[in-house]
Amino acid sequence: MSGARFELFVDAADEWRWRLVASNGNIIADSGEGYTSKQGAERGIESVKRVAADAAIHELTEE
Repeated sequence: MSGARFELFVDAADEWRWRLVASNGNIIADSGEGYTSKQGAERGIESVKRVAADAAIHELTEE
């Protein structure tokens, strides 16, 4: 994912969040929740970095 970056920021509710931005500026993932501390948000980023490369792809179909 060359050129991608994580952005770490404080939202309107004064909570820390992160988002993963592609080189073209599109947001391709986000924290989905606010964190009370910057360190919590940074741990969330590290978790994504650690597990995403090995994550399986599951196709969901309607039943």
